Amino acid sequence: MPIFVKIEEGKVDKTTFDQHVPAHKAYVQQLIALGHKPRSGYWAKKGGGMMIFEADSMAEAEAIIAADPLVKNGCVNYQLYEWRIVME
Repeated sequence: MPIFVKIEEGKVDKTTFDQHVPAHKAYVQQLIALGHKPRSGYWAKKGGGMMIFEADSMAEAEAIIAADPLVKNGCVNYQLYEWRIVME
């Protein structure tokens, strides 16, 4: 299954952002249950983060990201890439 990476940058204040973190965590748990193998986290330096996950296509990956509470609630700007592993 292809691997996708969402690289994000926060665009709201921390209080607003933090209101949506529990819903984001619950959403990531749903993605785990659905077999998308997500990993989500934030940069040690304040201001952004990344989620890596599997999806069948770019269209499915875009739908997954669009449903993320951090995106739905306008908390982040993001870029979405398909990641092709060269070496393991």
